[in-house]
Amino acid sequence: MTTMTMAGAINRGLRAAMERDPKVLLMGEDIGQLGGVFRVTDGLWKDFGGDRVVDTPLAESGIVGTAIGLAMGGYRPVVEIQFDGFIFPAYNQITTQLAKMHYRSQGLITLPVVIRVPFAGGIGAVEHHSESPEALFAHTAGLRVISPATPQDAFDMIQQAIASPDPVLFLEPKARYWDKGEVDESRVAAQLEGEHAASAATSEMSRGRVAREGSDVTLVAYGPTMRLALQAAEVAAADGTSVEVIDLRSISPLDSDTVLRSAKRTGRVVIVHEAPTAFGPGAELSARVTEQAFFHLHAPVLRVGGFHAPYPGAKLEHDYLPSLDRVLDAVDRVMTH
Repeated sequence: MTTMTMAGAINRGLRAAMERDPKVLLMGEDIGQLGGVFRVTDGLWKDFGGDRVVDTPLAESGIVGTAIGLAMGGYRPVVEIQFDGFIFPAYNQITTQLAKMHYRSQGLITLPVVIRVPFAGGIGAVEHHSESPEALFAHTAGLRVISPATPQDAFDMIQQAIASPDPVLFLEPKARYWDKGEVDESRVAAQLEGEHAASAATSEMSRGRVAREGSDVTLVAYGPTMRLALQAAEVAAADGTSVEVIDLRSISPLDSDTVLRSAKRTGRVVIVHEAPTAFGPGAELSARVTEQAFFHLHAPVLRVGGFHAPYPGAKLEHDYLPSLDRVLDAVDRVMTH
């Protein structure tokens, strides 16, 4: 076991994938000698060279388009979008080409492209540098959308995403880059060996996990809000409420089975994410829980998220983002039923 930051764990995972497969290459703005804005790719240009760690022009559509061509040629490109708000120039490439090529070719073409995106808020950034666009991509069939919440998951899931034959949007919670945790580097290695490695990796990264067991309320989160969810569970426990915390890990496909098992036991569900609650990932999950566990519920499913407004300036972001008080208020409300 090694203690790492989340950024360090992603770096180590990228290194392991590049050592394992010479067809893996990295592309993005300033990811080479600089090591990326958040230094996630630090040291990789030096060790693997400019042919495999490629500094690109400031053109997100061109970056993703080039990655699609490379994937069709047998490579496994890992693209970095420097900030979440910069992904929109590449939206057409991602949703009309990357997501659909496998389907259009009746399975003859696979596009194993990973798009790394530092996303969500909490760092006091300027406009266009703190967005939560996951619902836009989760709505698009043919894309996998995942987000790690711990250094261990960051290390494992980046390698699983690269091994998968499907295009993957890998959402990295930028405010969690410096969180530290224990990482077992051997855990994922065995899974990525053998003829069934791709399917095993794809299946594993699509599963949610129970991060904390409880019996009164199911609290569901992913990526940037997981630390908040666990903190809320601690505070609620001091008041006598047992909260089970589930880390979705995968936003699309959605592991609703893990959530449903918990919901049927607790009878109460609260979903928290930084994306706006209006038309957000929590709305889809809430609908599934209501449809498939209705007779087990003691209270309506509640959502806590961002507001239906543009992400505000840095001084106001903590009024926009889910807070401990807002999450605990939702927990208290479902407990009144």
